Amino acid sequence: MKIAFYGTKPYDRIWFEPMAKEYGFDIHFIEAACNQETIFMAKGHDAICIFVNDYVDAAMIDELYEMNVKAILLRSAGFNNVDVKAAEDKIVILRVPSYSPEAVAEFTMAMLLTVNRLTHKAYNRTRDFNMSLNGLMGIDLYEKTAGVIGTGKIGQAMIRILNGFQMHVICYDPFPAGGLEAEYVSLEKLFKSSDIISLHCPLNSDTRHIINRETINMMKKGVYLVNTSRGGLIETEALIDGLLAGRFGGVGLDVYEEEEGVFYEDRSSDIITDDNLARLMTFPNVLVTSHMGFFTREAMRAIARTTLENAYALENGLPLVNQVGTESAT
Repeated sequence: MKIAFYGTKPYDRIWFEPMAKEYGFDIHFIEAACNQETIFMAKGHDAICIFVNDYVDAAMIDELYEMNVKAILLRSAGFNNVDVKAAEDKIVILRVPSYSPEAVAEFTMAMLLTVNRLTHKAYNRTRDFNMSLNGLMGIDLYEKTAGVIGTGKIGQAMIRILNGFQMHVICYDPFPAGGLEAEYVSLEKLFKSSDIISLHCPLNSDTRHIINRETINMMKKGVYLVNTSRGGLIETEALIDGLLAGRFGGVGLDVYEEEEGVFYEDRSSDIITDDNLARLMTFPNVLVTSHMGFFTREAMRAIARTTLENAYALENGLPLVNQVGTESAT
């Protein structure tokens, strides 16, 4: 199998290159992102492999189909960046449903602790021997109420961590999981009751802008919000207005709804034209990181292994246990 591997970073090659040899795959590593301008590079390949900030729309599906590309291999759990309906009966879509839930959950907690206790600011201060504590006050997390939206594997891992801090954990998911040390409540009650809100749900038509002006107004003043899932879960302009109104104690964002072309890239010498992202960076109680919650050795190994196992299953007529269908996209 020949695979066009889009959006290649050095760390991708570390994991995928040796594993591809195990399976006998020929991977063409492409640094460019997958988009309308680069889809022609898939010609002559059996599959393409893409990441979260690549996209494949309906027109690109048709082009891939004409090139006889058989599969889109997602090296991620989410698939909102692919037109699943357009691919039906044309191209198989395979994803990595779980790689290391603990990696994302642990990073989420790290973001919460950082934005609460402002350790990133303290680090910068003390390097200049500024030992003042002014502006560095946080809150105890002990016995606070934490609201978790989405109780899949990552949400469940986050619940275990929050329980370790002896917090009262409430959660919301339209498909409840059993056996959790958390109380399922309505979304409205979660917004109204939580001191901390952590997002762990997929991005789809039901969850897009689940954090908006109306839901922000339901929240306690001083609430902490952390998003390590998908940027589109938050309406950015509403978030900025909420920050300006002093409604948040702190906000941690590992994702951003317009992150394509910025996240995963070095833009330190560029003028950033996204006014909303630039504005978010100015708030002293906002921490933005570059969609790195998944980034551990264990997770990268699992992503590479599952992605290539998906390709192997397709090539050899085995059950496609990680196939994305139109029923998944609704």
